[in-house]
Amino acid sequence: MSITDQELRDLVAGLAVSQAKTDAQMLKTDAQLAKTDAQLAKTDAQLAKTDAQLAETAAQILKTSTKVDKVAEMYGGVSNNQGDVAEEFFFNSLKANLTLNGIKFDHINKNMTRCNNGSEGEYDIVLINGKEIFIIEVKYKAHQADLDRLLNQKAPTFDILYPEYQNYIKHLGLASFSINDVLKRRALEKHVTVLQRKGELIESIAA
Repeated sequence: MSITDQELRDLVAGLAVSQAKTDAQMLKTDAQLAKTDAQLAKTDAQLAKTDAQLAETAAQILKTSTKVDKVAEMYGGVSNNQGDVAEEFFFNSLKANLTLNGIKFDHINKNMTRCNNGSEGEYDIVLINGKEIFIIEVKYKAHQADLDRLLNQKAPTFDILYPEYQNYIKHLGLASFSINDVLKRRALEKHVTVLQRKGELIESIAA
């Protein structure tokens, strides 16, 4: 079958139009790909910026945490030192005169510790004679929790840890450089002697 010149011209013209459309579509696709690449590059940059910010935040948190730990350590050290000073003062004062509330004692113990039958306890100062024993809790600044611990934990546990003193008359004391009037009254109501520092001496208020 032969093709006329006109049909050939129409076919060539059609192919040219089709190619032009294809070229235009490819240009459009290339533009979209370029736009997508630009968006991806922008996203990568934003992610990199976010990673840098997160790293900076993590570093700041670590720095802050280190400072907090250091402050806590310093505060804990100060608190422990204050407690040691209070214990040393009351121990040395009582050691120099083994008489408390008119009772003469034979010897004094500091930081008396024992484990027995699954129980464990430490007692700051303990005065002992042949028939009586004085258990003293020492705090730089006394709080209600210290009085509660002495009455509800330390005193009952003492008989378990030291059965050899079960038949002794027991006295309890709360010694502190600082104790408010409300706590002092509560201690005395519970028959706990209050010992306070008065200059270089001990002032005791018998229960």
